[in-house]
Amino acid sequence: MNPLRRMLLLSEAAWARSTVKLDPEPEGERSGLVHPKGVDAHMPSDEGEAAPLRFVAVGDSLVAACGVDSQELGMVPAIAQQIADRTGRPVHWRTHAKLGATMRRVRHRFLPEVDGPVDVLLLCAGSNDIMARRGEEEWESELSAVLDRAIELSPRVLLSSAGQPHNSPRLPRALRQHLRGKIDRQTEISKRLCAERGVAYADVAHVDLVEGFWAGDGFHPSAQGYAFATRCLVDAMEWLPKAS
Repeated sequence: MNPLRRMLLLSEAAWARSTVKLDPEPEGERSGLVHPKGVDAHMPSDEGEAAPLRFVAVGDSLVAACGVDSQELGMVPAIAQQIADRTGRPVHWRTHAKLGATMRRVRHRFLPEVDGPVDVLLLCAGSNDIMARRGEEEWESELSAVLDRAIELSPRVLLSSAGQPHNSPRLPRALRQHLRGKIDRQTEISKRLCAERGVAYADVAHVDLVEGFWAGDGFHPSAQGYAFATRCLVDAMEWLPKAS
């Protein structure tokens, strides 16, 4: 890398660390039960009614719903509702997530907390690996181990790409361009590893964002942003019945 460009990137990264204030993890329940729309959850269950599906999401601040005021405004409860509506079955959902989590944390901390079997397992991390300057070989090693364990826990695994820090309105231009290249390479590795294992992959790093996507911190999604992310991830769940 050109020494002058390296100095510029280091300067912009230092500026971002000192000035960008990330929204914290919001209050709210990290698990819940949702029913298909139109089903009265307070009515006695019919004999023989199907047991709830188990949906678990593990990962970073996107799973932890940073950027909104309550967990219920994040994407995990919304995805659970979509699964319930499309399958006609109740869904019990749970998150294991932390602001700043990397794929290493997913591997060593969150996945061991998941008791299998799980009907649907969502993995969502990558942006923090980029921001922490983790190398491509390390990403491939950590993600390979995570995917191998995930498919032991669930027959339906979805990996989400990193988010879009390269489009954050709070980051300087040169830094955003640098992050874009890193995310492009990370995405290609992730696609390959998922294809080798038959794991579904949602590339949300390269989609056009909707107006109002960003929360006040300019780094996480707003409520509108999480609704958009929900649609992207649900669309990648090829095993789900299509919406009527």
